[in-house]
Amino acid sequence: MSIPKEPRQIMINLMYLVLTALLALNVSNEILNAFRTLSSSIDKSNLSIDQKNKDIYNAIKENEKAPGQAEKVRPYREKADMVVKQADDMVAYLNDWKKKIVMEAGGYSKDDPQFPDRMDNIDATTLLLVEKKGGEELKRKIEGLREYLLSQVNPSDRSSIDPVMPLKLEPVKKNDHNPTGDWSIGNFEHMPAIAAMALFSKYQNDVRASEALVINRLFEEAHLKDIKFDTIAAVAVPKQSYALEGDKIEASILLAAFNKSQKPTIGNVSGGGSTKPAVNGVIPWETVASGTGLKTVQGSIKLSTEQGEITRQWKFEYMVGTTGASMQLDKMNVFYIGVDNPVTVAAAGYSVEDVSLSIPGATVTGEKGHYVIKVDKIGNVEVAINAKTKEGSIKKVGGMTVRVKRIPNPVASLSKVSSGSMNAAIFRAQIAPAAVLDNFDFDAKFKIISFTVAMLPKGKDYQGPYAAADRNGCRLIGHADIEKLMSMARAGDRVFIDDIKAVGPDGTVRTLNAINLLLN
Repeated sequence: MSIPKEPRQIMINLMYLVLTALLALNVSNEILNAFRTLSSSIDKSNLSIDQKNKDIYNAIKENEKAPGQAEKVRPYREKADMVVKQADDMVAYLNDWKKKIVMEAGGYSKDDPQFPDRMDNIDATTLLLVEKKGGEELKRKIEGLREYLLSQVNPSDRSSIDPVMPLKLEPVKKNDHNPTGDWSIGNFEHMPAIAAMALFSKYQNDVRASEALVINRLFEEAHLKDIKFDTIAAVAVPKQSYALEGDKIEASILLAAFNKSQKPTIGNVSGGGSTKPAVNGVIPWETVASGTGLKTVQGSIKLSTEQGEITRQWKFEYMVGTTGASMQLDKMNVFYIGVDNPVTVAAAGYSVEDVSLSIPGATVTGEKGHYVIKVDKIGNVEVAINAKTKEGSIKKVGGMTVRVKRIPNPVASLSKVSSGSMNAAIFRAQIAPAAVLDNFDFDAKFKIISFTVAMLPKGKDYQGPYAAADRNGCRLIGHADIEKLMSMARAGDRVFIDDIKAVGPDGTVRTLNAINLLLN
């Protein structure tokens, strides 16, 4: 990227970088910690699913060794070999992405080495997955693995496997920021590093759950009812490992060895939800997410076989998150009277187009997560963060109390000097005193409307004071007495500018500090 030559463009670029840094610093710690908890929980769930997959895979290999089973089972075992390898390779590939993001974001935390030191870093994902096109490669690999896994089952079974396979990428909706619906931009641009780790853990969870679905189907296709029943495992595969309160949670519960002509049944379910009749050996289960945190669902599955009735236990977990919301004050943690107060608003689980603000006693303008607040009274205001639900109704998803303050007094000065020494010739050339806000983040201007000027010439009598006033901006020039006094100024004289009044963007008149100068 070339460096702009115009000073104005350089300044604009620097201001954008500073604002981006401020936004990153203001990301809610609660949201970052929620993503860390989510990532850790999904990783634990992945270990559980991986162990179940190994059990079924080992059962296929053991059955191949049984007398008279080799020729029948070998083709399915060879497919299972490749399915396991492809899944392991994808999980390793996703782990590499996690490491790349952490290192680009500044490395691992010393306190918690599993996570990045800068969880709120939003530049790493944008650089690696959007600007360097890593997201395009990731999308190709995920779609390629999904197609490969579906190709390993019997074509007649594909239609039943396809809709329940968790490894699936949803298209990104087009909007003003992403007019082409680019998948990488929609999923990774400006995403905090810890959120990206949670998302990659979710992809790994989808890979393992999809691997489980295919291996179990291969297990079934090999007619493994001949296998010893102590190697048969019950499997529950949730379609999602994370949901918001109110969302539907679905899972498929099946017994690895079954006869399609028979119908397994579910019993002793703890964790809520409801089941439906078995279809091709798979029992659908569903519930509505409620309460936040990690949820556990478990029960038993029963099947009648030629060797008698068998019962196996099953278990799975999912995480329920809250529809929390946050508001970042783009300047500081207060609203100021008389100026535009920009804020950025987001709500977990909702599009920015569906999030809005309401503040009694204030004016709110803006859209798509970016708003400008105008206030006119000192005190506190209650900010409500609202969001449109899937049903079209509006509900409050967050809020906060924000202080309202008056803009602080500016500092009066003459040629940037409020007190001390000034060259006599420089003083004689002055046009007007100025009122400047030091270290204030807003573009607020004050206008001096009146003052008095007096002088104590060295070795002579006190001169003045002479008053000047103008509501449109008061100057030293244009007042005969003051101009005469300034023309007489010499080294050793003392100048006093007092009773300085100024008006700011809030319309209030402020009395400012006096300007005392010793000419040299």
